[in-house]
Amino acid sequence: MYENILLETHGKVGLIRLNRPKQLNAINTATLSEIARAVSEFEHHDAIGAMVLTGNERAFAAGADIAEFQQTSLAELLRGLRAEQYEVLRRAKKPLIAAVSGFAYGGGCELAMMCDLIVASETARFAQPEINLGIIPGAGGTQRLTRQIGKYWAMETVLAGRILSAWEAYRMGLVNRVVPIELYLEEALELGNLIASRAPLAAQLAKDAVNRAQDLPLEHGLAYERSQFLIAFGSEDKQEGTTAFIEKRKPVWRGR
Repeated sequence: MYENILLETHGKVGLIRLNRPKQLNAINTATLSEIARAVSEFEHHDAIGAMVLTGNERAFAAGADIAEFQQTSLAELLRGLRAEQYEVLRRAKKPLIAAVSGFAYGGGCELAMMCDLIVASETARFAQPEINLGIIPGAGGTQRLTRQIGKYWAMETVLAGRILSAWEAYRMGLVNRVVPIELYLEEALELGNLIASRAPLAAQLAKDAVNRAQDLPLEHGLAYERSQFLIAFGSEDKQEGTTAFIEKRKPVWRGR
């Protein structure tokens, strides 16, 4: 079914592995389409509570496929296929973790930032070098990077093509944790299984509320959080969670 990615399951985590090693996992339209399809597949898999997106030790994704990009017309971009595929990731309800090692440049950096958490190996490198090609980031790089690391660091990264090391990205708040290269995927899968062990409906509602916090004024964000809280409070999982706590046992989540 897939030519450019590999799918695996690890406990309650669905793993999506980019598999274009000769191209350093450069993202072409076909690969992006497969990633979006895999995310949708795991979204509808009841046994999966979280997803991990990764590449290999050398490269998460080295950017867009320049050979394809050079041949792409403005008319093709205006049709918005790639934007629609990226939107599948942005709208994913289940938590999505990026496990990043090596290059995460351009579209690869943008792909990582579309995820909800980022676990990086010590060799990870993040960059938005589109300025060197006479273009700018086009899949959220200027917007997400600015929200995560602030205007001035984002300006230097985008305008000067600065490359951020894993530890610089960590100090700037771009990644959750930095671990040795031999542990980065294991760490991401462990984190994914921990999240997947939580109440699935509550996890989805919480993810949505946190994402809205970046876009809404505080007053509106608090109101939105309240609406999500009320949905969770009326769920079967809330009843199970409180009952299990009183009975000193592990809850059995139903996701409703």
